[in-house]
Amino acid sequence: MSAFSESLFVSASGLQAQAKRLRLVSENIANADTPGYRRKLVPFETEMNRATGVGSVATGRVTLDRTELDKIHDPSHPMADQTGHYEASNVDLIIEMADAREAQRSYEANLKMFDQARQMSSGLLELLRR
Repeated sequence: MSAFSESLFVSASGLQAQAKRLRLVSENIANADTPGYRRKLVPFETEMNRATGVGSVATGRVTLDRTELDKIHDPSHPMADQTGHYEASNVDLIIEMADAREAQRSYEANLKMFDQARQMSSGLLELLRR
């Protein structure tokens, strides 16, 4: 595998990982007001292709944030227990917006890297044609 192919492969794996992260952040934001909803988290892992020796980024198993859910007192809520409390979501919109911004910037950086490698490869082919 050439250096150009390796860089394209690594960039593409980063794009896929950040896209999945953005999807989960979007789900979290959409469910911020859903009672009992737990924030979803996705870890990033490094994978090594044994055949080529090229590392890549992969997403691990999606997990739920196990922080304590806030109790809200509202006896008229359909999910309220005998004491009039129900569990709220543990999604913090400020944290989700920061995660979304970070994932977006990382996605853009991987996209730029992919484009740069593609342009370098095209430039090399153009030089070889002359």
